[in-house]
Amino acid sequence: MRRAFVRTITELTERDSRILLLTGDLGYTILEPFADRFPDRFFNVGVAEQNMVGLATGLAEAGFIPFIYSISTFASLRPYEFIRNGPIHARLPVRIVGIGGGFEYGHAGITHHALEDIALMRAQPGITVVAPADYEQAASALVKTWDLPGPIYYRLGKDDLTIIPGLKGRFELGRAQLIGKGRDALIITMGSIAYEAALAIEGLSAKGISSTMMVIASVNPAPIQDLSELLPNFKVAVTVEAHYVNGGIGSMVAEVIAEQNFACKLIRCGVKSPFNGISGSQNFLQHKYGLSAIHLTETISRALGK
Repeated sequence: MRRAFVRTITELTERDSRILLLTGDLGYTILEPFADRFPDRFFNVGVAEQNMVGLATGLAEAGFIPFIYSISTFASLRPYEFIRNGPIHARLPVRIVGIGGGFEYGHAGITHHALEDIALMRAQPGITVVAPADYEQAASALVKTWDLPGPIYYRLGKDDLTIIPGLKGRFELGRAQLIGKGRDALIITMGSIAYEAALAIEGLSAKGISSTMMVIASVNPAPIQDLSELLPNFKVAVTVEAHYVNGGIGSMVAEVIAEQNFACKLIRCGVKSPFNGISGSQNFLQHKYGLSAIHLTETISRALGK
């Protein structure tokens, strides 16, 4: 999604001189197309994410639309108070671009594993939160949201090749995107882990289990209407997220079920245990925490008693 982001923001900057791009000393081999085309609108502030947010806040107050770019943990956790007290409380158009949700920086260890960024941002009602499932949806989401009032947090994956079958880049703020019309299970997912959920649906189909997949890229505002209309039609809903189960879309769906007294059973698939020092590739860690397609297939089959 990184290259899709750079292509899209470069195209947007051709039309709007207010757009700026700031990086915390990251994005080499990725951000050059923008930096070369607009050297006077590109700023490398160094490894100083809090200062980067502060600088972006001032630029936004001066009438610019600054995008700040870093790894998801550094973009969300390290400057969180600055984000809260700056663009959120002042309602300024700072765009925070966090790269690599979940375990996408697998071997780099827990410092780079973004497992709570959505929970942090979702807790703040004054920020839009967008987590696309593939690069096509990332481009669509950026085009449809870049000029919104107030701050935005974009959680973008590193994958610039994989697409989610049937998604076709669809995005609408405050709505979810549906894939398939299965009746046995509703699989609700967010971000690039949606690809594992899509593979799990294929595995379930081989077992005679039909599923509908709901992709939530608009986390805040949340697709409450879509969830409210769909959840009562299923006995089992399964959330799949490369994130801690607390505070992400698993919590979002649980809130809707509880507040509206739905009878739907909820299974939350995400990271449930604290960090234990083990590191490894993204695939290894997703498998370890039950987020691989094979684990998801088994989990959903058991939930349905099949």
